Amino acid sequence: MSVADEFHDACLDAFISYLKNEKQASEHTVDSYRMDIAQFVFLVLHDSKKGEFKNLKVDWTAIDVYKARSYIVCLQNEKLSRNSILRKISGMRSFYKFMLREEMVSSNPFSGLASPKKQQRLPKFMTVGEVGSLLDAPAAYWKEAAEKETAKSEESAALAEARDSALLEVIYSGGMRISEALGLNFSDIDLISDVVKVKGKGKKERICALGGPAVRALQKYLKIRSTYSTNTKASAPIFVNKLGTRLNPRSFQRNLKVYLAKAGLPYEMTPHKLRHSFATHLLDAGADLRSVQELLGHANLSTTQIYTHISTERLKAVYNKAHPRA
Repeated sequence: MSVADEFHDACLDAFISYLKNEKQASEHTVDSYRMDIAQFVFLVLHDSKKGEFKNLKVDWTAIDVYKARSYIVCLQNEKLSRNSILRKISGMRSFYKFMLREEMVSSNPFSGLASPKKQQRLPKFMTVGEVGSLLDAPAAYWKEAAEKETAKSEESAALAEARDSALLEVIYSGGMRISEALGLNFSDIDLISDVVKVKGKGKKERICALGGPAVRALQKYLKIRSTYSTNTKASAPIFVNKLGTRLNPRSFQRNLKVYLAKAGLPYEMTPHKLRHSFATHLLDAGADLRSVQELLGHANLSTTQIYTHISTERLKAVYNKAHPRA
């Protein structure tokens, strides 16, 4: 049982309800807030006596800036990265902001707290050639599996190959998160206009374009899919398993590791790296930052600007390698 599961508090329960019902936050976001707040209680307020944490009663009005600062020290002692510490402090700040609104407390000890400077890390991405190798990998892998008879059946191999090829194409073509792609229903796709409607973070909707290869891969997959599931209602999932239910992200990520090996790419590559590659390749080809921001669904332009640093660093590398007086 985790720390968050052990700790129960009326103010925390009200905040979680607010996140779910008013903010329409994802399950992952809600769990992160719950864990961070429970961790604060455990690290800063818990007196370390075994068995008392579960029933600990917290007086949130008694938390002052000194206890807030001590939380940062505790997190630093836990050897967390600066970005992780910033996220946890931001979570506590949001929790107190909610309690202020509901008049549960009279001040926010985290509002004026000096936080560590954010550590800027450039997102990792694949080259155009590496993306091409990955997109070709499902077909190559399942063809070999069928020839060696290691697949359960030719039908299951055909479904997996067509589905995973289409999924990779859709993610890269639309710059989607894996959760967004797997969340697509029949009502979200328009293969006449070659666009899909995506539900991103905070339930925000955006339109993503599909290129020719993605459309063709999706059409091929949907044809094979019909032999496993006749459910094509508006609310029916696009990407399904052999039982006809929505494909689980973990199942696809396991398959991805196989395709990475087949393509000779690093094992640590994730579906999200395709999203990073999408943004980087667009900017390298001359797309303007605002358009890329909209395509990615970023609320702030500053979030998208990180990709311009990648292009800049690559230009510097080329310059230093090629210029005679670099």
